[in-house]
Amino acid sequence: GAKFWGLDEDIAAMAEFMRLYLTRYSRWSSPLFISGESYGTTRATGLSGYLADRGITLNGIILLSTVVDFGASSMNRDNPVGFANVLPSYAATAWDHKRLAADLQSKPVEQVVNDAEKWAVSEYQPALIMGARLSPAERTHVARQLARYTGLDTSFVLDNDLRVTLGRFNHELLRSQRRIVGRLDSRFTTFDIDPGSDQVALDPSEATIRNTFTPAWNDYVRRELKYRNDDVYYILGGGIGRWRYPQTQGYADVSPSLERAFTKNPYLRLYVAMGYYDMATPYFAVEYTLAQLQVAPEVQRNITTEYFAAGHMMYIDDAQHAKLRAGIRRFIEGASSQREPAPAVAGGSSARH
Repeated sequence: GAKFWGLDEDIAAMAEFMRLYLTRYSRWSSPLFISGESYGTTRATGLSGYLADRGITLNGIILLSTVVDFGASSMNRDNPVGFANVLPSYAATAWDHKRLAADLQSKPVEQVVNDAEKWAVSEYQPALIMGARLSPAERTHVARQLARYTGLDTSFVLDNDLRVTLGRFNHELLRSQRRIVGRLDSRFTTFDIDPGSDQVALDPSEATIRNTFTPAWNDYVRRELKYRNDDVYYILGGGIGRWRYPQTQGYADVSPSLERAFTKNPYLRLYVAMGYYDMATPYFAVEYTLAQLQVAPEVQRNITTEYFAAGHMMYIDDAQHAKLRAGIRRFIEGASSQREPAPAVAGGSSARH
């Protein structure tokens, strides 16, 4: 019921379920992992500290398409870091739809996003911080570079004050074809039924995924698991009231919980999977969040990141599914047997470029 409709309430309920499961099935001495996808990563991260406070020690946490600090990708005008963190995902999307200049289009997507990352940090974010203090020449230069990495027109970038929100980008990138690109997976497109709007009426990737998963799930639980009722199962959202998020400086942020978990258990391992075409939880925002964690250097080495040429649900692609499965298997095997902090590797372990 409504008393569970909130992040803190959700974490407390899940933790109590886990405690009871460990007790009733005599699994307190077993390796313990928790995993989450999308909002589930917020839940899993929040659980990490909550469980540590109660003596429940995790071997590892597995996060797919992560949002830990909601401010890291928020595109409010007064949040320059959000615009900078989304930019590499724009670049990957423009590359996939062949909207970039020839020199960028000829590069692999990994190199394109790497170039976009460097520019976002070195020039774009500082320019947004400068705001009206930019000279006309500086402003035009930044607009041209932003247009270069997004596949948009310089005039459109200038009209949007160098801040192109996700809804406007998704409308504008393929406007000449009257198509919008997806949010969960920006490789998906569909006909734009409302091209004049700032808001996207539907997400073509979400619509495709929902139409596949809804019948599959309902068939599985009723036919295979023999769980029978007449309730509606909501694949994504719906069925409940407004979700309560605790706010830190205006945004939900569960990174302090992860910091607490690592501090109490320096052997804890973390695996983070990210998709280049995921614009719901942009990968560069995840990198930013991990880089801000206040943990010991040796603990940073316990964090493994892996990148996928995919969207929010990287496992819907056969090749990326196999890569994800192999990565998680390696992680679980390593974290199950670990008895000391991970070996020194600058910046942790990263499967990329």
